[in-house]
Amino acid sequence: MDDWKPTAQLENLKIRAELLIKIRQFFFERNVLEVETPLLARTTATDVHIQSLEVPRMGPALDAIFYLQTSPEFAMKRMLAAGSGAIYQICKAFRQGEVSRTHNPEFTMLEWYQPGYSQGDLINEVESLVSSLLEIQAIPKLSYREVFQQQLDFDPHNITLKRLNSCAAEYIDVGTQKLSQTDLLQLLMDAVVVPQLPKNIFVYDFPVDQCALATIEKDSDGQEVAKRFELFCSGIELANGYYELIDSSEQKSRFVVDRSKRQELDLQEYALDSKLIAALDYGLPNCAGVALGIDRLCMLAIGCTEISEVISFTTDKT
Repeated sequence: MDDWKPTAQLENLKIRAELLIKIRQFFFERNVLEVETPLLARTTATDVHIQSLEVPRMGPALDAIFYLQTSPEFAMKRMLAAGSGAIYQICKAFRQGEVSRTHNPEFTMLEWYQPGYSQGDLINEVESLVSSLLEIQAIPKLSYREVFQQQLDFDPHNITLKRLNSCAAEYIDVGTQKLSQTDLLQLLMDAVVVPQLPKNIFVYDFPVDQCALATIEKDSDGQEVAKRFELFCSGIELANGYYELIDSSEQKSRFVVDRSKRQELDLQEYALDSKLIAALDYGLPNCAGVALGIDRLCMLAIGCTEISEVISFTTDKT
C-alpha cells in the first residue's frame, strides 16, 4: 500500500516553497505587513455560492458553533479599521464540497489589502506580482461588457432576461431550471467566454448583481457597475479583487439579502458578522483588496493540470 505518500512530487513542493519566498519578498519590499487571523470564527461568509465547514461545539469554555473560514477577509478588514495599514496574509481556507482538478476543500490563499488604492491600482499591483512569478509579459485588461460583446455580441449590463435565456439555450442545456440573470451570465462566462479569452487577462467592472463586497459606481458610459475584477490565466480564475465596500449600512443590507437568498435555496443560514459591521461603523479606510489562489498559482508555474500535483496531501488522501 502506498496511499500514505504525498500527492505532490517533492520537486513540485520545492517550487511551491520558492514561490512563497518570492511572494513574501514582494510584499516586504513594498512595506506591506504580513498578518495572521483566526481560521476558526463564530460567523462566516453568507454568499450563496460559498458553503462553509462547521466545527462542533468545543466544550463549555467555547459553547458556540464555529466555522472554518472561507477567507480571512472579515478579520483582515477589522484590522484595517483598527489602523493596520497595508496588510497581506498567506493562509489556509476551507469550502465545503469543492472538489475538482482546480478545487480542494482545504486550500491556500494569498489575500492583501491596500488602503488608498483604486481598483486600477490594485490590478497593476497584481499584474506586477503575477508577471514576476509566472514570467509573463503585460496582461491585457478588458471590462466584463467588452468580453461579452466580443464573444456573445450583447451587453451583459443591458439585456433582458428573455433574450439572455434565449442566448444561453444556444450554448447550455439548463433543462427546466428557472435561472436568474446572474446565474445565466455566470454559466455563459464559464462555458463560452472564459475558454475564448487570451491566455492571461484581467476582466473588470462586473454587473451590479455580482457586486459581492465591492462598491458600486458608474463607469465611463454612465452604467452602474460593481468595482471588482478577476484575473484569468490559462482559463483558470487565479485572483478575485474588489474596490472594497466601506458603508456599514449597505454591507448589512447585502448580508440580509444573502440570508434571504439562502432561505429561498434551502441552504444553511449563517448569522451576520456584527463585528465586521462594527468595524465598518468605526471606519474602514478606502481600499482595494484581492484574494489569489496559491495552489492554482503553483499549477500555472509548474504546468500542472491537477491541484493534487501541488498539494502535499489533498483532502481525500488525509
